[in-house]
Amino acid sequence: MDKVARRQIALWLLVCSAMVFAILVVGGVTRLTHSGLSIVEWQPIVGVIPPLDQAEWDETFEKYKKTPEYQQVNHQMTLDEFKGIFFWEYWHRVLGRLIGVVFLLPFLYFWLRRKIAPPLLPKLLGIFVLGGLQGAMGWYMVKSGLIDDPRVSHYRLTAHLSLAFLIFIAMFWLALGLLAERARHTADAALRGLQRGGFWLTILVAYMVVSGGFVAGIRAGKAYNTFPLMNGHVLPPESFIIEPWYLNFFNNMALVQFDHRLGAWLLAFLVPWFWWKIRAAGVSAAARRAATLLVAVLFAQILLGIATLLLLVPVGLGAAHQGGAMVVLGVLLWLNHELRVAPASGDAS
Repeated sequence: MDKVARRQIALWLLVCSAMVFAILVVGGVTRLTHSGLSIVEWQPIVGVIPPLDQAEWDETFEKYKKTPEYQQVNHQMTLDEFKGIFFWEYWHRVLGRLIGVVFLLPFLYFWLRRKIAPPLLPKLLGIFVLGGLQGAMGWYMVKSGLIDDPRVSHYRLTAHLSLAFLIFIAMFWLALGLLAERARHTADAALRGLQRGGFWLTILVAYMVVSGGFVAGIRAGKAYNTFPLMNGHVLPPESFIIEPWYLNFFNNMALVQFDHRLGAWLLAFLVPWFWWKIRAAGVSAAARRAATLLVAVLFAQILLGIATLLLLVPVGLGAAHQGGAMVVLGVLLWLNHELRVAPASGDAS
């Protein structure tokens, strides 16, 4: 694959990554404004067009009135109030479809023009499949709140959130690989240790994403709104009241929030330690910059999380905290990648 094609494909993947970030933030607002159950049908094609006149709005509202959410929670909602929640879910779905189009059409162009190297083709097809699964998972999640309980399954919500992060990881990592021209194969034990450290930090951030999904899904952020202790306790005494015991890790507000806090504390100690190790190692200047930026965005994310908790999860802060998780992950991926490429000429090493 020539250099121009590599950069074109990388730019396309970076645009798609930015769009995934955007839909993550919009999805956060959709969840926090309780808008996700406002559209009760999955119509991938005709669903792009919203209601256009009063009769269509009345019909759409009547469909919503048959849902448990309207009957149990929003039975006094007016049509104008319904439009407010409808459009958050509508734009969330439209953005998802737009991502599919922005991914598929350039992919077909690059493929037909033979610009995609054979090893890259299955990876791009895999991302496309993940996108399709994400759309299906989104509807599967919504369906769980349209039956009896006007809340979506927190297991399905966490799966939906995790798939978004997985798609972002795949696209962003591929883009970084296409932009790099200096592959590094090293036998240096210290550098290999840093690479392993970066990998395990990524696993820890992934854990934070999953645990954050459960916090959001059972609305655990509405409880224990104190910091650093949880209502005066390190671990609240009611953390294991559900039987069997292992369900507490998924269904108990106290333990779910504690687990998420524990991950944040670990990152707060491990990331500065990792930064210090990198500053003393023979890595590229870009790796050092990425490590410094990682410390900055991590502590901004932690402060966002604390503020979100103390202020009882306002919509703006909650959505910013969700988006901040992807920023932290993106910077960490960049750092991991820089630890795997050779320093450019003039870099300290």
